[in-house]
Amino acid sequence: MTKTQLPLSAVQRVIGLETIDSTQTLAKELAINGEPEGTLILACNQTAGRGRYDRSFSSEEGGVYFTLILRPHKPSSCNASLSVAVGKALSETLQRVFDIKTKVKLPNDVLAWDEKTRKWKKICGVLIETSASTDANQWMLVGVGVNVNNPLPASLKETAISVKQLLKKETNKELFLEELLENFWKYYAYWLASTK
Repeated sequence: MTKTQLPLSAVQRVIGLETIDSTQTLAKELAINGEPEGTLILACNQTAGRGRYDRSFSSEEGGVYFTLILRPHKPSSCNASLSVAVGKALSETLQRVFDIKTKVKLPNDVLAWDEKTRKWKKICGVLIETSASTDANQWMLVGVGVNVNNPLPASLKETAISVKQLLKKETNKELFLEELLENFWKYYAYWLASTK
């Protein structure tokens, strides 16, 4: 195995929580304190889930919410391309596992096609945060929130959707997470090899 190749499931440690304010907040504390690459912080629900620019992200129980700590030792100029890679991994996994039509909306959202309303709606978001204060990252955080079986606020009816709404039934979010992580490591290995 070369330096840039990773096992399909390279998660080294899982911190599973019932409820947390934000997996991203905890992951940042752990990363600053030296937590190794491959640490996954996973929560059933978040009370203060957030996206870019600290926008709130509805995170009720039933969705998939996690942050993964990475230490790729890549320059900060590579940050945007990692967000795209994560979006592609998410979009591809949603299509494969649930057979729903998705697309990546740059820089950090994945949309699903709602046949009923004939609209693209947000089904998940990605939040990349880094330690970069200079040219190099000491750590990178990949935060992901996916609407699987979770209810969505009425205020998001026109713009967001869940897998449950699309398929009209509850689905196996654990299976989805397993497939997503396996797919993510493939994209991550490719990103490591192709960015300088």
